[in-house]
Amino acid sequence: MFRATLIPMSLPLPELRQPAAVPEELRACTAFLLARVGSAIKMTAIEEFERHGVGMYEYSVLATLAEGVKETQATIADALKLDRSQLVGVLDGLEDAGLIERRRDQSDRRRHTVSLTPAGKKQLVKMRMSIKRIEDSFLEPLDDKAREALHDALLRVAAHHDSRFERR
Repeated sequence: MFRATLIPMSLPLPELRQPAAVPEELRACTAFLLARVGSAIKMTAIEEFERHGVGMYEYSVLATLAEGVKETQATIADALKLDRSQLVGVLDGLEDAGLIERRRDQSDRRRHTVSLTPAGKKQLVKMRMSIKRIEDSFLEPLDDKAREALHDALLRVAAHHDSRFERR
């Protein structure tokens, strides 16, 4: 014989509370705001990409390859500041999915060149659309002029600390 405890359904639900306001000191801290918004955007993008079976590293590699016909594994690792052995695992997954192609460099047999496949180009288009939707969602309160100003300011800050972000 099974025993069960019945809970009357007429009990009132706990009162729904508003979340506590962020302290004014933190609201006034640009670094805190950048970190919070950046983290929220990153988590949203990770969740979106995972639904499609890819990740942020894969997006970064595909976007890097889209700007050049052929790249070496070392060039990609340096551009993205990834450990070269970590990149190999990412490239293995992209190659297994048919999104990239690796070939021995004819001028230096120790190196591999990497290029996007047609399927990789299609996947990158989907990922770009996802990123655009996420950006639009997070930046919804800003008009186009404010978005451009924010982007330019962030790009200047990034370039100040990392030369890879400088305009060329």
